[in-house]
Amino acid sequence: MSYEQIKDLPPPEFKRLCGVHIATFVRMVEVLKPELARTGKKGGQPKLSVEDHLLVALEYWREYGTYFHIGKSWGIHESTVCRIVRKVENILIKSGAFRLPGKRELHSSAYSLQVVVIDVTETPIERPKKTQRRYYSGKKKRHTLKAQLVVDQASGKVICTAYGTGRIHDFRLLKNTQIRFHNSQLCLADKGYQGIARLHASSCIPAKKPRGEVLSTCERQHNRHLASLRIFGEHIHRRLKIFRILKEQYRNRRRRFGLRCNLIAGLLNYELALFS
Repeated sequence: MSYEQIKDLPPPEFKRLCGVHIATFVRMVEVLKPELARTGKKGGQPKLSVEDHLLVALEYWREYGTYFHIGKSWGIHESTVCRIVRKVENILIKSGAFRLPGKRELHSSAYSLQVVVIDVTETPIERPKKTQRRYYSGKKKRHTLKAQLVVDQASGKVICTAYGTGRIHDFRLLKNTQIRFHNSQLCLADKGYQGIARLHASSCIPAKKPRGEVLSTCERQHNRHLASLRIFGEHIHRRLKIFRILKEQYRNRRRRFGLRCNLIAGLLNYELALFS
């Protein structure tokens, strides 16, 4: 289904099909055209237009079908699909149009970012041939890759990300990435970040039930209220995993996982700014 066939779809249906709004799609095409457009240039002309190149990449992220099946539906070879996806990803990342703010944003915008939510999501992977223990997650009972997101609680914008193997503990991942919050910022986290108060005094995690005892009424109310504030982070995970490449078993080389997660998070930030 080429761009000419879907360009007149209603915006909700276009979003359901491609995973991004039409305005975001147009902006992505503007970034890609200087690199991919060959109209008027010497040499052979590509079979697909710039818009179709982007649709191939979006279909791969959104549905996460195999290169073979996508190639058959577009009438191109599966190796061509692989080259198109990688080329689109490299151009979009290199352009900086969908770049995340980064760790420095936590300090430069200390007065605008009053509450941040930090959370980890896991993506299953195929069982590695070597170093299997590094990737085995005791929580998920399978081999995974972890993605840690720091989200602005007010706007839902992803500030920065960090990545690790399934074996690494959430709090250890935070310490390894050396993310430091401003003293005026309140950091909300889950039980996986016990001990975060030693790194950042203005932090809040759920109360843990002592062994053989029960939580008090105040502690249960505290946990419920904290969960209602932290739910924004879960919403961001849900929106990222609309792209099934981040939800289903990741079949690709693991070195490119962070690039794709950053790019999809950057697209989410762009749409939040566009429609806010």
